[in-house]
Amino acid sequence: MATLRNLKIKTSTCKRIVKELRSYEKEVEKEAAKTADMKEKGADPYDLKQQENVLAESRMMVPDCHKRLETALADLKATLAELKESNEQGAEIGEAESTIAEVEAVVKPTEE
Repeated sequence: MATLRNLKIKTSTCKRIVKELRSYEKEVEKEAAKTADMKEKGADPYDLKQQENVLAESRMMVPDCHKRLETALADLKATLAELKESNEQGAEIGEAESTIAEVEAVVKPTEE
């Protein structure tokens, strides 16, 4: 059975994953710029290879984060629907609905 407490936890989870996703996207940009700069300056091949590995690892985290976000979003929607069926009231429901809208805005552009 879904409770307002569970809803609040799932809402926070979605918000945290969105924050992580944005962080990983920024990290990929930063590491890509650093790698390009190293190539331009003719850095040591070993250092360049290590930097490329760091960049590849950062890039791998973005799709993983998207999958976790989609799972968390589905979980949040299911919990919210269950609470609405039982006619629960609370500020958590409004917060969950706004979080769902935010998360869908982040998830949709990547699916197109």
